[in-house]
Amino acid sequence: MKSLQGKLILAFTLLMGSIFAGLGIVLSQLFPVYVEQSVKSNAIEKAGEISNIIEQANITVNDALKDEITLVLSSDPNGSDFYDIRKKLWQVLLIVLLGAFIITIMLFYRLTKRHAQPIDNVTEVAIELAKGNYRARAYEDDLLSTAQLSTSINILARNLQELFKVREMEKERLNTLIENMGSALMMIDRDGQISIVNKPFVDQFDFSAHDVQDELFKSVGLPKELEKFIDYVFLMEASSRKQMTLVIQQDIKHMEVYGAPVIGEHGRWLGVVIVMHDISDLVRLEQIRKDFVANVSHELRTPITSIKGFSETLLDGAMKDEKTLLSFLEIIYKESNRLQMLIQDLLELSKIEQHGFSVDLVKTNLQEVMMRAAEMMSPRIDEKDMTFVTNMKSDVVVNGDMNRLIQVVMNLLANAITYSAEKTSVYLSLHESETHGIIIIRDEGIGMDKTEIPRIFERFYRIDRARSRNSGGTGLGLAIVKHLIEAHNGRIFVESEPGKGTQFKILIPKNHAT
Repeated sequence: MKSLQGKLILAFTLLMGSIFAGLGIVLSQLFPVYVEQSVKSNAIEKAGEISNIIEQANITVNDALKDEITLVLSSDPNGSDFYDIRKKLWQVLLIVLLGAFIITIMLFYRLTKRHAQPIDNVTEVAIELAKGNYRARAYEDDLLSTAQLSTSINILARNLQELFKVREMEKERLNTLIENMGSALMMIDRDGQISIVNKPFVDQFDFSAHDVQDELFKSVGLPKELEKFIDYVFLMEASSRKQMTLVIQQDIKHMEVYGAPVIGEHGRWLGVVIVMHDISDLVRLEQIRKDFVANVSHELRTPITSIKGFSETLLDGAMKDEKTLLSFLEIIYKESNRLQMLIQDLLELSKIEQHGFSVDLVKTNLQEVMMRAAEMMSPRIDEKDMTFVTNMKSDVVVNGDMNRLIQVVMNLLANAITYSAEKTSVYLSLHESETHGIIIIRDEGIGMDKTEIPRIFERFYRIDRARSRNSGGTGLGLAIVKHLIEAHNGRIFVESEPGKGTQFKILIPKNHAT
């Protein structure tokens, strides 16, 4: 028995058993002597009485005869009477001692059950609390002397349960914060082992939390520049910030890395924490801004230089030659018209990119959109002796802004005509899926390499700069197209092959109310 009650009962049983066994041994040794002396005393008394009776009968009894009578009275030739008496007395003694022993044990059991069992219960509750089971409770009874102990252990259990709930809540909040902070986080202990990583970190470096947990940071395959930065923070034991370019899974990432020592209570050094912000988009946007300024300056400088140059030539006397005057004025008109188109496209793109820009989404028939766009582009396609090949399914209704969608199709048709040779065809087809209306515009033009496809929606990006500029394009058409399609919650896909042409595929969400 491991309980206090069991131990007390066992100890008391052994003690009382020893006491009663010793008492039985003592009684068993003294009892025969006491019986023998009693028999002898009785025999002497009876012998005296017999002697008196004989003497009263005038019979002389000497001392030898008295001793012989006493011996006969005190002895049992067969010993059966004395043995029976002794056996019965032994039985009575054994029953009395065994009964007393059992009664004593029962009384002690009742006593220990009342006072020791609550202590056992409190002990079990304490063991459960030590194991982390804060729901365990002890029995409370106001009549027991251990009531205060049971009440105290229950108060302790409730306090521990509340502390555990608070700790779990704080732990959950901390984990949620770390996992959803958006930046990669890594904590390294004082021995250089990674103790904490969040999901953005493992996703960014294509690790798994199991692979890096409790591993040395130098053995998990981090970029060398990042390892040097971590070593620097360990060495200096001070906060540090650095922008670095890391090659991760063959992708170039621009990171702003912040490292700081983790100091515990009493100034104890616990390790360092590393936080990495991905600023690739900011760097890319900054580069786009710089390119935009440079491209706008270049695009504006070209027509302005032409206008200024031809104007100066006319002012210097060329205007007197009517043929030269008309030729120069035509050039000035074209360049000013190109400048006007550029400014209009810049204003249009600026308007589209403004925060809060939206299109008026209503039921729109895509067949009507494509027919009107093709009709307005007919003069340009006739100039190059090209043809439209159409394959349109009627009544494809989507949620769209008709004017903006006509603008999208016209820009794509203009590109198809511009980058195609004479006497070729531009293919227009209209399809639908369960969720989208699908516009496909394909040409037989110069096409482009796959490496150039991701950049064609950038402002002023041109595959063939000289040809594009001579064709009168501003370099902003596809940027406008992409923004307008995104405003419709749509998507655009590009397929192209050099020398064989380009295909634009546009998906616009359908109007499900129809």
